[in-house]
Amino acid sequence: MIAEPITDFDVHLFTEGTHRHLYRKLGAHVVREGHGQIATRFTVWAPRARQVSVVGDFNKWDVRATPLHRVGASGLWEGRVSGVGPGARYKFCIKPAADAAPRLKADPFAYQSELRPGNASIVCDIEGHEWGDGAWMAHRTEVNRLDRPQTIYEVHLGSWMRVPEQGNRWLTYREVAPLLADYAAEMGFTHVEFMPLAEHPHDASWGYQPTGFFAPTSRFGSPRDFMALIDTLHQRGVGVVLDWVPSQFPADPHGLVEFDGSPLYEDPDPKRGLNPDRGTLTFDYDKPEVVSFLLSSASYWLDHYHIDGLRVDSVTPMVLRDFGRKKGGWSPNELGGREHLEAIDFLQRFTDAVHDEYPGALTIAEETSAFPGVTRPTAKGGLGFDLKWDVGWMHDTLHGYMSVEPSRRPKAHGKLTFRMIYAFEENHVLVLPHDEVGPGRPSLLGRMPGDGWQKFANLRVMLGYMFAQPGKKHLFMGGEFGQGQSWDPDGSLDWHVLVEPKHAGLKRWVRDLNTFYRGQPSMHVRDTSSEGFSWVDCGDVDQSVFCILRRGEDAGDVTILIANFQPVPRHNYRVGVPRKGRWEEVLNSDAALYGGSGHGNMGGVMSAPLPAHGMRQSVNLVLPPLGLIALRHAE
Repeated sequence: MIAEPITDFDVHLFTEGTHRHLYRKLGAHVVREGHGQIATRFTVWAPRARQVSVVGDFNKWDVRATPLHRVGASGLWEGRVSGVGPGARYKFCIKPAADAAPRLKADPFAYQSELRPGNASIVCDIEGHEWGDGAWMAHRTEVNRLDRPQTIYEVHLGSWMRVPEQGNRWLTYREVAPLLADYAAEMGFTHVEFMPLAEHPHDASWGYQPTGFFAPTSRFGSPRDFMALIDTLHQRGVGVVLDWVPSQFPADPHGLVEFDGSPLYEDPDPKRGLNPDRGTLTFDYDKPEVVSFLLSSASYWLDHYHIDGLRVDSVTPMVLRDFGRKKGGWSPNELGGREHLEAIDFLQRFTDAVHDEYPGALTIAEETSAFPGVTRPTAKGGLGFDLKWDVGWMHDTLHGYMSVEPSRRPKAHGKLTFRMIYAFEENHVLVLPHDEVGPGRPSLLGRMPGDGWQKFANLRVMLGYMFAQPGKKHLFMGGEFGQGQSWDPDGSLDWHVLVEPKHAGLKRWVRDLNTFYRGQPSMHVRDTSSEGFSWVDCGDVDQSVFCILRRGEDAGDVTILIANFQPVPRHNYRVGVPRKGRWEEVLNSDAALYGGSGHGNMGGVMSAPLPAHGMRQSVNLVLPPLGLIALRHAE
């Protein structure tokens, strides 16, 4: 990246909280001197520091050798060091204003960091990757429209696949690129979502406690290697969503904590600045410079890495002061309410910035409460996100219904109907995420009741029901083929089980669900509109049968999906249909190729002029046990 000098206008934007591209100014930037010589310009924000210097291999880590100078009254410090170029390790030595010992800090704007347990920053010239994803970027806005299909495959890069014969090492960005791109494309996923890949000190945090907000983790390679991974996915027609964490950071001494000897990035009020559940620190959203820092981090991933969307972690504790805090452990806002007004303002600035500068890039909120207007425009008081995780659907469906024995499901019937009361208040993503299958928790397959056959049948019908519902789709890795054990972040997925037909059949079912969802407009064009959904029948409590109608924009584009959540087939089951003629069975989770028992309707049925469910025509069906079928009218 060409080093750009800091201007008075930059300082103005920085200090009013509107600078979106600080990464072009702060941090370490390689500059070219005469006669082929290079230098690096170092810039850091430390307003309360008495002295600042840069230390590294180039000066033998001597804290007195390379002092930086103040840039006016901005709180910025700057200096240029000749002979220093890409690959040099460095830190900033901050001498607080008080009589405290100097502290060595990693660069908050570093493009690259040392592999843990080291934590030095590395001078990095991130230019040079020749992108080959021009076709993808040209039509990304079309791909990411909310009336287009979006089915997201969530990946923890360190445990998707490993190399057991080489000490169980993880794959590098470049090694995993063709494997993951081919797999996601073959399976029909439209996007891969990576759990956080910003640099972080502790493997066990899974990236959710970052220290490097501009540096992809060095665990898997260099920044250019990460670019190659994204480029490969794009060239295979797969988008990339990145988990982004503007809600917290760890208290590791080399990181942002008390950066200049004072609470600089973190909120100084312990009732807001400390996350009691995780022991992490939260950002001071009332400080304009911190807002500029975070806005710039978001822009950086979208700009230099061609990321197609940011999934924002832990929005709820950002917007609600009392979330996760006991009585007396939080303070109300200036209006006496529980809302964190400054964080709300930041999130609105964030979504506006993304939509202004990166058309087509998605913003997705992990918001677990009923906070209003998460996906409504900022001009109307909303947070402005494109999509919101529907965690309520996941809890009701997975925990409240599917995990219980079928004999108890009639009493839990409302768990599957409740969602439609709120489904269109926001633009939703139906999620089955990593949190539900992590260490100490059963896998999706392990949560299913019954014997071995019933467990797979239950999982197939649940996944089918997810695709039947309006909303975008999200599935954590391993769920697509029936990972038997809980997710192990320190190992690989159980790929070896795919030699077994039941696992291979489930994988094929997910692939066919993705293909069907993407190929039938009725299944996605109105994912966020009530016009695309209606119950044919949601009242068959005793038999645990649900019948859904999905409707596209064309009058004839209709799909009917019927799910039977009991382990017995239903014969002569009559369902109303909106048109006379033949209705083809286009999906059946109980088909033998998916590992099912083979109950079905011989490819299709003819309607009869027998009224049912408020319609003049109806069809007589066989409903497979623990199965879902989909019907389409034969033109």
